[in-house]
Amino acid sequence: MVTLLEVTDITASVGEVCCAPLVREPIGQAEADKLAVTLKALADPARLRLLSIVASSEGQEACVCDLIAPVGLSQPTVSHHLKVLTEAGFLSRSKRGTWAYYRLAPDALTGVADFLTI
Repeated sequence: MVTLLEVTDITASVGEVCCAPLVREPIGQAEADKLAVTLKALADPARLRLLSIVASSEGQEACVCDLIAPVGLSQPTVSHHLKVLTEAGFLSRSKRGTWAYYRLAPDALTGVADFLTI
């Protein structure tokens, strides 16, 4: 019976490369940590819907009062999801009177799109 170790030894002795070489630099630890936070923020159906609603709104801006009914969640839950998206850099928040307005951050999805297209 041939084991994996024996197969590796045979290929190494023939001079074949067992793994393809890297064609570009892999991401570093700091970038991976940042990207993980970003992807975690997007890894929730309600957050994806909220981001989509804001991005589809006129001027890519929406009042929190207009975001509650479409996702069918309570106001505190919607506010929590909006906070996560804001902290991850996808949205910016401004207060007008008693309402908070959320705007899609410029190039918010560019970094994620760039990573996914490598």
